[in-house]
Amino acid sequence: MSAITVVGVGADGWPGLSAVAREALAAAEVVLGGARQLALLPEQSAEAARTAGAAGTAGVTAERVPWPSPLRPSVSGLLERFAGRRLVVLASGDPMFHGIGRTLLECGVPAESLRVLPHPSSVSLACARLGWPVEETEVVTLVGRPVESLYAALYPGRRLLVLSADASTPARVARVLVERGFGPSRVRVLEQLGGAAEAVREGVAAGWSLPPGDPLNVLAVDCVRDPAVSADAPRQQLVPGLRDELFESDGQLTKRHVRAATLAALAPAPGELLWDVGGGSGSIGIEWLRAHRSCRAASVERDPVRAERIVRNAAALGVPRLRVVTGAAPGALAGLAAELGRPDAVFVGGGLTVPGVLEACWSALGPGGRLVANTVTLESEALLTQWYRRHGGELVKLSVAHAVPVGGFTGWRQAMPVTQWSVVKGEVSGAGATGADEVGGGAK
Repeated sequence: MSAITVVGVGADGWPGLSAVAREALAAAEVVLGGARQLALLPEQSAEAARTAGAAGTAGVTAERVPWPSPLRPSVSGLLERFAGRRLVVLASGDPMFHGIGRTLLECGVPAESLRVLPHPSSVSLACARLGWPVEETEVVTLVGRPVESLYAALYPGRRLLVLSADASTPARVARVLVERGFGPSRVRVLEQLGGAAEAVREGVAAGWSLPPGDPLNVLAVDCVRDPAVSADAPRQQLVPGLRDELFESDGQLTKRHVRAATLAALAPAPGELLWDVGGGSGSIGIEWLRAHRSCRAASVERDPVRAERIVRNAAALGVPRLRVVTGAAPGALAGLAAELGRPDAVFVGGGLTVPGVLEACWSALGPGGRLVANTVTLESEALLTQWYRRHGGELVKLSVAHAVPVGGFTGWRQAMPVTQWSVVKGEVSGAGATGADEVGGGAK
């Protein structure tokens, strides 16, 4: 593949480009970019280009091609169309920060075929204006993503930069802040950063009345909790074990303390993929995604009503990216690996005794993959015991009791004990373990 130069451009347009970036654009035969970005480039006739004293100082003669919408499906075709020609792709700010540089890589362009010339990102410019350390500032993008993506970042005292989708984003964010109990938060709208029309407008979320302004904007949010919110109200936290009240549920919910132990056994790490089989209320997949922004998860649930509930729970808890598959395992698992890749971990929270479920989950895992299964029934416990004897791992019983009133006194109410089997594929341990390559016949 011919080399592709990716040039980051700011709101200051041509004057803000480095000499190297200008030279690349002056030498280009084709320039791909958004309509706004293309409009920032000065025109130049071919005759003027031949007589210009320095390369790129008088403008751009290349064919200008705006990206179609949707963009991703068109990338491969456009790159093939212009193969062999000197091609420059325009990006807003830093092409590798939520930009077209990443998109090109995800569409199959080899990294060695890209020459990236970045411009300061909107985040760098915003932090410079605000006096905020970049490394201590949470960044949430709402460009092409639902506003619910903001929920998981809302904590008292935090500073957020929100990358806006358009001029309507500030009002939408203000509504979210109020709905989530952060009405007193200060919100600043930084428009046209680095350009001649740069401006800052601000207000408080609870009394937001500013009209829509420039569509090129970034929001700075100083998160302040509404004092009217009860101190003992259910709150989000970083570690697993969210309060059960935060989940909409019909009772099919892995309860808080068992859920925390289950996530510990699943051991999420950045970038990893979880299959949550028998999703129920979606709590395991949701907490897996909340562990790190790059984690991925698919929740498989046979009941359509529950599947819709999982979607709502995921949005309400700030991880609308949860992939929900409506269907019964093991059939619903077919094609998941081809679509999402081999899972790093699988949790089975329901349907253990359905023929083929454990076999399909085990087969999907690669070496080092983790399988965790929970059950409260004797029949499923017997099945897990058989798999434990064949594949090793760890078999534990989790018991939780809650203090409740007993007349004028207090006693313990015991929840149903949960049997949990966790294993790493390839691990050989425990009495009777025979190796990870043997498929457990005990599922029959």
